[in-house]
Amino acid sequence: MIIEFRAKRLLKIGFKSLWRHKMRSGLTVLGITFGVCSVIAMLAIGQGAGHEAQQQIAALGSHNIIIQSVEPPRDEDTDDMIIEYGLRYVDAERINANVPNVSVIAQARKIRETARHGSRHFVTNIVGTSPWYLQVGNLRIGEGRFFDSRDMHGRGNVCVLGRKVEEVLFPFGGAIGNVISVGSLRYRVIGVLGGAGRGEAEDLDLRGDPDSDIYIPMTTLDLQFGDVSFGSGTSGERVELHEIIVRVDELDAVPHVERIIEQILVQGRTRRDYQVVVPHRLLEQARQTSRIFSIVLGSIAAISLIVGGIGIMNITLATVMERTREIGIRRAVGAKKRHIVEQFLTETVLLSVCGGVFGIIIGLSTPYFVTHFAGMKTIVTLWSLLLAFGISALVGLLSGIYPAYRAANMDPIEALRHE
Repeated sequence: MIIEFRAKRLLKIGFKSLWRHKMRSGLTVLGITFGVCSVIAMLAIGQGAGHEAQQQIAALGSHNIIIQSVEPPRDEDTDDMIIEYGLRYVDAERINANVPNVSVIAQARKIRETARHGSRHFVTNIVGTSPWYLQVGNLRIGEGRFFDSRDMHGRGNVCVLGRKVEEVLFPFGGAIGNVISVGSLRYRVIGVLGGAGRGEAEDLDLRGDPDSDIYIPMTTLDLQFGDVSFGSGTSGERVELHEIIVRVDELDAVPHVERIIEQILVQGRTRRDYQVVVPHRLLEQARQTSRIFSIVLGSIAAISLIVGGIGIMNITLATVMERTREIGIRRAVGAKKRHIVEQFLTETVLLSVCGGVFGIIIGLSTPYFVTHFAGMKTIVTLWSLLLAFGISALVGLLSGIYPAYRAANMDPIEALRHE
């Protein structure tokens, strides 16, 4: 009860003292308010930017290892019209036979073509793959179904559209059961993806945008398009597979499986015409980068809190000089040094806490305006609010220690003589 009474009394005296100088107290509070607001806003921007990058990478599958064909630099002296490079079916077979802890291996090959339906057309990738590509590629069906093993064995002229392809070719819906044309070939639509978007990681175009592709059985693509594809010119490329996705059973085994795959792919090759991408490693790097980014932004914003703390110290020192006679009177009637210290520390902490509360209120609204007007994703977390408020209270406490002890150590006789 005694402690509670003393605390209430200190708070009452502190509020009365600050209220006597409303303008000065308000300006001091503003320094802490904008400091807390800037910390919250900076951390929200950093968290939002990092979250988007992590989502894009995580969509590739943490358990996956993605191997892609990469065209090596062409020799300017060569007259070859067709360049052969990249992954082969034998690579997938060797990985399947020799790599442990692997549950699924999916293969894909892409041909750039124009799909048509009526008067509408869409330039897209015709992706030949296997039925389990849906599972390994973290895709989902929105309408209809994905092709199955019967479609593979029968080399059926069936296809699954990405969501964007459907929106262009069938703007009013009803794609399932209809037929699209790719050159002289016709395919019956059996399914539509339910929105995918695997994004990008660093500078790697990882499988592009699944919503903009058309998927057909691998056997159908090999039969109808052959093993050579031509670009806009007369040169062509022979690539058996553009992509192999390996799904690893256990996350901890991913680095070990990656090393084995590298050893397998190096054998029999005179040049590196592939790249191995491990989303799990990229995700960890993105998280580390996000943490560093948040620390840097938070540190920059925290400088304004330090400036606000210096303002509190300056105002408190001025208050000590103004109230020298009051301090002398309190000491003369029996107040101890700790009572003087408690009084001034209470006032500085009140200033910083009030600034922290107002800063949180403004800080919660600032990310909304950043998202609305700048189009940047922002994420306000509980720990950022606690951190900003905790720093503001700590700054207020530290800023008041020197002025409080200076006031407490005044000579009571000299203080009473002060005019």
